[in-house]
Amino acid sequence: MVVYRANLRRKVLTDRTWENAVMHDHPYSRTRIKICGLRQVEHVHAAVNAGADAIGLVFYPPSVRNLEIPAAQILRSEIPAFVSAVALFVNPSAELVRAVIARVRPDVLQFHGDEPEAFCAQFDRPYVKAAAAEIGLNLVDFRRRYPSASAILVDTPSAGFGGSGKAFDWSVLSKNASEDRLVLSGGLSFANVREAIATVRPYAVDVSSGVEAQKGIKDSAKIQQFCQAVRDADAVANSSLGNEEKEIV
Repeated sequence: MVVYRANLRRKVLTDRTWENAVMHDHPYSRTRIKICGLRQVEHVHAAVNAGADAIGLVFYPPSVRNLEIPAAQILRSEIPAFVSAVALFVNPSAELVRAVIARVRPDVLQFHGDEPEAFCAQFDRPYVKAAAAEIGLNLVDFRRRYPSASAILVDTPSAGFGGSGKAFDWSVLSKNASEDRLVLSGGLSFANVREAIATVRPYAVDVSSGVEAQKGIKDSAKIQQFCQAVRDADAVANSSLGNEEKEIV
């Protein structure tokens, strides 16, 4: 009989998509992938073909990755079943969120500003809430403020509310291991995502700048490299867990 040490069991989703956030115990993990800030159809196709679980569409006018609703509708039509469309906002009006829901039909909302829990929860959609990886960040307290969030995303602090392309010190998350639905963001790329996954063991990773040819323009080859690096990291982690933590009794 194979016995797994209970304190090392990982929680993962049984469904690929983010909208079905029902947790189950499982000894192995698969890190979910979100490619954010897409603006061209070819890059939606590249992300889907590379195995991304979610595509992020930005609705924040100051961002170079911002989309007007008609352009977002075109991209949304290219996102197939079992890949989630995520609409990202920063301190939006309720009217904008409702318009995007009605016309773009996102599966998940992502709030990257200072939105209170009551605002985020009013739209009858699963949502992800972003937290800045500042010194003293306590995800237990943050989760208490957003109990209805489907996941908590931790990103590098920046004046532009994300998309800085800079990584933060992942050790600030060392005291936050109790957060099951942790999405790691901020300065990730194919060059460092393996280390990030090994260090943090997040539920998901979220990348934007790290898969761009230039600011705001994605690179299909980098998207493929990033997704492959995540799969490689998972393979190493799962192999290690299987080899070192199984006990034959």
